[in-house]
Amino acid sequence: MANQPAAQAVSKTAPGKHGNNLPLWGNEKTMNLNPMILTNVLSSPYFKVQLYELKTYHEVVDEIYFKVTHVEPWEKGSRKTAGQTGMCGGVRGVGTGGIVSTAFCLLYKLFTLKLTRKQLMGLITHTDSPYIRALGFMYIRYTQPPADLIEWYDGFLDDEEELDVKAGGGCVMTIGEMLRSFLTKLEWFSTLFPRIPVPVQKTIDQQMKSRPRKVAQKEVVEEEATDAEPSRQAERHGSRSSRRSPSPRRSPKRSRSRSHHRDRDRRGPSFDHELERERDRQRKERDRDRGERDRRRSRSPDRNQERRERRKSRSSSRDRRTERRDKERDGGDDRSRRKERDHHKDRASERERSRDRKNREDKEDRRHKDDRERHRDERKARRSSRSRSREKRYKSGEEKSRKRERSHSRERERERDRDVESRSHKHRSKSPHVTIMTH
Repeated sequence: MANQPAAQAVSKTAPGKHGNNLPLWGNEKTMNLNPMILTNVLSSPYFKVQLYELKTYHEVVDEIYFKVTHVEPWEKGSRKTAGQTGMCGGVRGVGTGGIVSTAFCLLYKLFTLKLTRKQLMGLITHTDSPYIRALGFMYIRYTQPPADLIEWYDGFLDDEEELDVKAGGGCVMTIGEMLRSFLTKLEWFSTLFPRIPVPVQKTIDQQMKSRPRKVAQKEVVEEEATDAEPSRQAERHGSRSSRRSPSPRRSPKRSRSRSHHRDRDRRGPSFDHELERERDRQRKERDRDRGERDRRRSRSPDRNQERRERRKSRSSSRDRRTERRDKERDGGDDRSRRKERDHHKDRASERERSRDRKNREDKEDRRHKDDRERHRDERKARRSSRSRSREKRYKSGEEKSRKRERSHSRERERERDRDVESRSHKHRSKSPHVTIMTH
């Protein structure tokens, strides 16, 4: 029974455009995943180390077969949302992380392989494991255009193959129920699917209403058993009532608990029940937050009154300070004017004294300058007179030496003349005697 729709879908042509290449809708890098989930996937050692070694489509399919046991985004107990409200609470998946599940790591690994249409059809019609099919359908929900979703899911909406979608177990549902949840609800445990445009969502809702979910034969048998259970309990209760006093409090409670446990052991809680529990928890948290806000608002009037009183006290003290300042200013105007006049007089006298000091300093500077110039001129005059006297002395010495030389030369000439005359006289006196001797 579970493999009949899968066998029928194998013979069906691939939905959407013909061809082996698949279109990608939305963000081509993030696969439209929640940012917190994507960050945890990319930083996961399992994704970075072990899945990095898987290079082919068949290796990834084998990994899904051996490792995936649920299709929830987070592992059990790794993400605590108690006390998280607003943007951080509930199904939004923002603000708190955990250990990302193996299923979502492998889902993103399939996205990195860029699956073809034939490979995706092989995933959703696989006969070895329902989790391989579930990841294929989830890949379609995240990456394919919203208008093509109903064509992809059309042959599998009544698929009766069962799988446990919750981490840790306890939420068994069929493939058909899971696909109807994908098409009609935005939430999937603690994350959100990509939004479907409103016109497309209206079309999907109309088709879902026109195609009610088929009740399986197993469920019919279980419903008959649950309907027959109260009658058997009533008979049993009637037989026991003759022997002991009736206990109206205990017997219905015990019968309800037995039937509840028996039904849970047979079927397990549905996914809708899990979502309802999640919504109730979020509603309680919102009510608690609303109560806290109301309490804060109730306390706020007292705080506002205190603030008003503090402002009044500040304003009154400020007014007193301004009045005191005004009184002091009015009473001390004369003194201040007198002080200002005296201050101005002092400043005027200081200016006059500084001006006189400057004039005296200028006069002194001029006098010193004149004295320096006069001394310089005197030194120059003395130097020039000395040079002239030296020249005079030099010239007078030269004339004296010339005169001396002239007088010496005259004396030498005179002595020479005297010598010549004396020699000539001697010669004249000797020459007559010589002549006489010769004769």
